[in-house]
Amino acid sequence: MSITVHDNDLNPIIEIASNEELQFLVDVLTKTMTNGLTSQEEYKKFSPDHRQYANLIAKEIREFGGNSFANIWRKEGPAYKEIVCDVAKALKAPFNKESSIEHIENAILETVLSKALEDMTDAEKQTILKELEKDNKLEWKNLTGPSLTSAIILLFKSGGFAGYQLAVMIMKAIATSIFHTTLPFIAYSTLTKSLSIVFGPVGWIITGAWAAVDIAGPAKRITIPCVIYIAMLRKRAEMKLLGRNDPE
Repeated sequence: MSITVHDNDLNPIIEIASNEELQFLVDVLTKTMTNGLTSQEEYKKFSPDHRQYANLIAKEIREFGGNSFANIWRKEGPAYKEIVCDVAKALKAPFNKESSIEHIENAILETVLSKALEDMTDAEKQTILKELEKDNKLEWKNLTGPSLTSAIILLFKSGGFAGYQLAVMIMKAIATSIFHTTLPFIAYSTLTKSLSIVFGPVGWIITGAWAAVDIAGPAKRITIPCVIYIAMLRKRAEMKLLGRNDPE
């Protein structure tokens, strides 16, 4: 896979993000002592105006995704798609490396969602479906057991606003339960009940994934949440283009 300073799968989504949208990535990257972002002059000068150095945020994510020794030789981290594939492997998400970046990201999100649903009761799944119905004009009745899980997964696979909302639910659960922070640009008062349900299961899944891959190095603690977050940002950007905003 060719390596370039500008990564077509990463830089465009990072460079159109707002300061609020970039804040989570900066927080995750700068929590580690080995980060290179805080030593950059642009960061020192402009932070928290993260848009001023969005390219450096993208570069930092890629460097965390690569083997440090290899980075010395190629002067940067691996291509972003390579990092996404690596995260998919760590989370045991089925994927084809020849697929589009969006397809692989969706496989990661779907895997996390599916595993979280395994730990939920029928009542909890019904709450999620009920909350999604409000904004998507959908109606699911008389579903139980596996049918509930299938309905939620189908909503995610169908894309659109429901798929984006489910991606947000996953990311907010990770931010809240693992990083003890919030995503301030997303109100989602209408999803409060659903979000409270998925906090635990998603947190356990990601924590377990980190524990399983710790032997490969602490970089996974950076790349896993960053990849999931960027997958959500990509869906968010699509919704903006379609004129769909976060519900207040």
